[in-house]
Amino acid sequence: QVQVVESGGGLVQAGGSLRLSCTVSGLTFNTTAMGWFRQAPWKEREGFSCISWSGGDKYYEDSVKGRFTVSRDNAKNTLYLQMNNLKPEDTAVYFCAAASKKYEGPLYVCRDNTESNYWGQGTQVTVSS
Repeated sequence: QVQVVESGGGLVQAGGSLRLSCTVSGLTFNTTAMGWFRQAPWKEREGFSCISWSGGDKYYEDSVKGRFTVSRDNAKNTLYLQMNNLKPEDTAVYFCAAASKKYEGPLYVCRDNTESNYWGQGTQVTVSS
């Protein structure tokens, strides 16, 4: 059984930083593309930062480019999201997702096959102005 668990959310002032972590079990992490999604109130969940199984290819949605960095440590089965210069509009529930197929690129998990992803329970990130 695949388990995806996020951690690291919280309350931060605008301009501050947070780092999210996501640990995965029940699948071969080092062959699995991973990604971060978020869902703000009254909005759909959207993939904004994803990484290929090898870590060599990354995708960022325009609103987070230059502020967020996705990375992975395959030895620890862990995905990270470093978030800097946070803005109030970044407030959302953040979800970690794992691709359901091996050896895929970042857009497979972020955009093309989201309905088949494995999901975490989400962690709240709140940015105050």
